Amino acid sequence: MISRRGFLRLVGGSFFSMVSLGAYAVGIEPMLLTHVKRYSLTPPNWPAGLRLRVVALADIHACRPWMTPERIASLAQQANALQPDLIVLLGDYTAGTRLVSDWVDASEWAPALSGLKAPLGVWAILGNHDWWEDLSAQRAGMGPTLARKAIESAGIPVLENDVVRLEKDGHGFWVAGLADQLALRPGKAWGRSRFKGLDDLEGTLAKVSDEAPVILLAHEPDIFPKVPSRISLTLSGHTHGGQVRLFGYSPVVPSRFGNRFAYGHVVEENRNLIVSGGLGFSILPVRFGMRPEILSIELGSA
Repeated sequence: MISRRGFLRLVGGSFFSMVSLGAYAVGIEPMLLTHVKRYSLTPPNWPAGLRLRVVALADIHACRPWMTPERIASLAQQANALQPDLIVLLGDYTAGTRLVSDWVDASEWAPALSGLKAPLGVWAILGNHDWWEDLSAQRAGMGPTLARKAIESAGIPVLENDVVRLEKDGHGFWVAGLADQLALRPGKAWGRSRFKGLDDLEGTLAKVSDEAPVILLAHEPDIFPKVPSRISLTLSGHTHGGQVRLFGYSPVVPSRFGNRFAYGHVVEENRNLIVSGGLGFSILPVRFGMRPEILSIELGSA
């Protein structure tokens, strides 16, 4: 039999542990433990002389107190310090949770990204929240969204079902960016009974005019089963790695494929996908076992 004093110690210890765990998941891991996640790979048919360092930032979700303009500017400095050849932004710049102390407007977070610099440029796509938070775009069923206008005003081109051809060391390659797969929300006010994507994979790839390798930017990884082997690498965000991840498993993943594309480097049928764990969070301001991360990807080096 446990004594009354022992019982109170047990309850007190459990309560303290829960409070400590909550403080870690809400305040420490999301705010203080941002790290650089590194990958090295040589995709099939990648040119032998092309070594390319790609740095990717995903799911910033600007809001106070967690993702302030000052913190975003600091993340931009960290990205620059990695000396990338190319920087890509994988969408979801706007807040993804209502549990905030204050909103961060596009007029604040976009200038914070303007400090990003790379020899081959900084290129962006949009995410679902960049569409969902824009009621005018939802009503019209089309863009440009406020997020796109803000990013372009900061000097960063946005690719929505579009491509750009770049070159390094005499080797050409393409960056292709998809429009969002969940852009338009269902609702009676908009006359939609389900989500509607604006992505056009086939039309986007039709703009690629030679045999140079292609890096595809797609906010949601769910497009990956449709991506042809012609694509050297697909980069995605959206899932946040589930935000809570234990022993390689995420209990909740915003993907119809569950943990299949939740996080990390996925290889299927000789095709490569890397899903970022992202920087901010959605729905609940919690991260546990899934530290915020900046991706640094070395292509042609392994």
